[in-house]
Amino acid sequence: MEDVEAIVYLFLGVWLVITARRKVITASRKVMFQSRLRIARRDAEEADERVLEVLQRCRDYNRTYYSKLRRRRPCVWMLDRATEWWSVIVPSFTYTQWVDNFRMSEETYTYLCNKLRPAMERRDTTFRVCIPLKKRVAIALWKLATGSEYRSIGHIFGVSNTTVCRCVRDFCAAAEALLVPELIRSPDRQKFAEMAAYTENRWGLPQCVGAIDGSHIPILAPQEYHCDYFNQKGWHSIVLQGVVDGKGHFWNVFAGMPGSMHDARVLRLSSLWELASRGNYFPPCTRDIGGVNAGYYMLGDNAYPLQSWLLKPFPDTGRLTAEHVVYNKNICSARVVVENAFGRLKGRWRCLMKRNDCDVKLVKSMVLTCCALHNLCESHGEAYDDGWNAPAAAEPGVAAAQGAEEEGTDIREGLMRYLNT
Repeated sequence: MEDVEAIVYLFLGVWLVITARRKVITASRKVMFQSRLRIARRDAEEADERVLEVLQRCRDYNRTYYSKLRRRRPCVWMLDRATEWWSVIVPSFTYTQWVDNFRMSEETYTYLCNKLRPAMERRDTTFRVCIPLKKRVAIALWKLATGSEYRSIGHIFGVSNTTVCRCVRDFCAAAEALLVPELIRSPDRQKFAEMAAYTENRWGLPQCVGAIDGSHIPILAPQEYHCDYFNQKGWHSIVLQGVVDGKGHFWNVFAGMPGSMHDARVLRLSSLWELASRGNYFPPCTRDIGGVNAGYYMLGDNAYPLQSWLLKPFPDTGRLTAEHVVYNKNICSARVVVENAFGRLKGRWRCLMKRNDCDVKLVKSMVLTCCALHNLCESHGEAYDDGWNAPAAAEPGVAAAQGAEEEGTDIREGLMRYLNT
């Protein structure tokens, strides 16, 4: 019995020892946990402080970086080009240099820029500064005045070939929208009377309001229907039909027809023929001329059909009378004004004289733009240098219109009698 109690007490003592040791270990673990927890909290606080410090540095860096961006505009990659000719030399141009290089004075150039500003002005973007309006207009004028290729113009102005092409296209589009309707428009009743009075005072032809003719603009053979643009002289062209007053100003133009087309056919396809044939173009103002009641008319060569509003010379068949010769001489002397106008047009804007390698649609736009610029320069009294009249390609001959003289014979006979009295 004593042995049993001893064993029980022994086990009880062992259990108590184990229990006490467990309590000691647990307390020790709690102490270690609390110590580790404090260390972890301290480390977390230090990490937070480091994070805040890094964030503050980032804010300071961003503030400094964006302040620099305000001073220096970001830009994409650009090729550094020489622009000294435009920025240094051009501002020192004299009046003669302005006219020689841009075919107009600086005053007219400034007027042109202001006119085209609503359509041509551009704004700076986030990555690039735009080309100024005056430089874009100057690039287009240089192309029209010289007919040079895009690469050489880009070297002069310090821009790319693509930029030159865009400037020319934008300039012609803006001119068609803003200049052509203002500078080339159908005259009103008062303007017709002024043109008729000027022509009569200068050449003695009553009721004459202008002269009509066609001119061929050399082009590069287009890819489609290139045979239609092949004229009688063996080169590709489009036809410019123009009507000018006694001062050589265009008041009606029609451009873009293929060079193989006859002048009479071009006239019939224009709006001028449709309106004038119906009697809706010229105002009802008649006058007795050689016993015939005649209204306003214009002059043409033998390629055009004889109409009451379009008179031409008598064909020289070797049987002309003295009266016919006098009539033809007066008609031809007055009709020279349209030939001179075409000569000054091509002399001032040489892109119309040389073979134009642009697209046919762009060439047509350039032709209309040059006609408007011609009127602008002539109306502003811009100087014209006779040295600009360089030899040009021969104009293709045009046969006389056949079987198209339906009316106007009596008016031509009356004008002949008037000129011989």
